[in-house]
Amino acid sequence: MSNKHNAREAIVDTASRLFFTQGYHATGLSQIIKDSESPKGSLYYYFPRGKEELALTCINRTSEIVAKQLRHYVENGKSASIAIQDFILGMAADAENSTFKGVVPFSFWLSVETSCVSEELRTACQAVFNDWQDVVMQQLLAEGTDQQMAADKASVVISLFEGALLQTLTYRNTQPLLAAARAIPAILD
Repeated sequence: MSNKHNAREAIVDTASRLFFTQGYHATGLSQIIKDSESPKGSLYYYFPRGKEELALTCINRTSEIVAKQLRHYVENGKSASIAIQDFILGMAADAENSTFKGVVPFSFWLSVETSCVSEELRTACQAVFNDWQDVVMQQLLAEGTDQQMAADKASVVISLFEGALLQTLTYRNTQPLLAAARAIPAILD
């Protein structure tokens, strides 16, 4: 990996962490540069439109990571119900292993806080939820669920997951995620 790629990745990693832990508005570009140990000009070199473009990159990367994890569970040949339970239990384990600091609900900072910043960020957040719901919906359709019911169930599953993750981090306890995992069969089966 080149130094240029390393600098860009360091900026994106640092920005994601700071946006998640401090929020979009409380995170300044100077802190991102300092914490990523990147040369001052490198942030604007990689992200000429500044903080909003950087946030968009973080949103898209987060979306890809979670969608990939969801697909991993869904494509392993199990039912949607079992796959989503396994996904949520995996998130609970990740939360516990990171002492509740390594995972953040997407909705907590992105869709709520950045939607008011620009239409571009709001649209990106909307696309994230659509992508995640689509992974669940496609599995439900493959299992014979009709289109509208599959779309409704996928929406509820993502809402349940996001809400349970928010509670898990607030309480610093995996119980809300474990409860969500137990409720999945009632929603999907």
